[in-house]
Amino acid sequence: MSVIDVGILGATGQVGQQFIALLTNHPWFRVSWLGASERSAGKAYSEATAWRLPALLPDSVARLPVENAQEAAPRAPKLVFSGLDSSVAGEIEAAFAQAGHIVVSNARNYRMEATVPLLIPEVNADHLALLAAQGAAAGWKGRIVTNPNCAVVVLAMALAPLRQFGLKKAMITTLQAISGAGYPGVPSWDILGNVIPFIGGGEEEKIETEANKILGAVKNGRPVEIVNHPVTISAAVTRVPVQNGHTGSIAVALDQHPDLDSIIAAWNSFRGKPQDLELPSAPPQPIVYLTEQNRPQPSLDANRDGGMTVTVGRLRRCPVLDYKFAALGHNTIRGAAGAAILNAELMHREGLL
Repeated sequence: MSVIDVGILGATGQVGQQFIALLTNHPWFRVSWLGASERSAGKAYSEATAWRLPALLPDSVARLPVENAQEAAPRAPKLVFSGLDSSVAGEIEAAFAQAGHIVVSNARNYRMEATVPLLIPEVNADHLALLAAQGAAAGWKGRIVTNPNCAVVVLAMALAPLRQFGLKKAMITTLQAISGAGYPGVPSWDILGNVIPFIGGGEEEKIETEANKILGAVKNGRPVEIVNHPVTISAAVTRVPVQNGHTGSIAVALDQHPDLDSIIAAWNSFRGKPQDLELPSAPPQPIVYLTEQNRPQPSLDANRDGGMTVTVGRLRRCPVLDYKFAALGHNTIRGAAGAAILNAELMHREGLL
């Protein structure tokens, strides 16, 4: 299989750096172009960014010049990963799509557009059918595909296997890592030894709406559309002094009342197209149930299978709804850069690149 050149928008930011780290030695994709803000344009990447990941910055990327993301669409490769902040992502991503690029985006701007897939490949790979109508609807020569909010990935992955039991309601309280706030993130005086019961940017609203689209069904027609899953979700979000890994304390109501072993079996047996196709970034078991009473924990479990596995634990009866449990995922890998790369891998195997 020939290697595909890819670009990264927002390359100097935290998600952009994670893209670079995860794409180093990728068997299908090679980073050949970097875009960032005007103040970084013209510099070598090693000069334009303050590298903050434990993985070494690869020399092949360190030497690449950074281009102005608002001007460089004609020179970028066809496939572009976007780690742009939502404050600028809408206009720039649309310009790249209009120019014929395929943008695989981590930003929130287009997630809820009717013809834009909001993709978790194990859960809703069939939502890529929306791309057939996207060009005409948006007036783009290219396409945009998005991955969910970093906390929604954890929730939607944990809920997806429960649809078979008649999923009706879900409540989630998140304990979200400081890396989700980018760099420099939350001031140390605010977060050390503390829990902040608020995250801006409409975080709770995203959790309460994005999962319905992800869990929804494709309705074939002209055009194809997504019928949202009817589950009602209530979210409360907190920021906690954890580096990486978003935890959710989740309760659910189900029409059926399966026993605990049946729910655990549904999680552990859950697989999707990435596993069937053996995509490079796909974990062999995307959801793992841990039997220990004190798991999952971010420091022990967030990096499972390269940060691409969601871990679940502490399933028990709930006196208010039906069942409650804890779920954990790595927010900058499965919740951001790794999710987007897996989306692109699926698109490549489906012939959509």
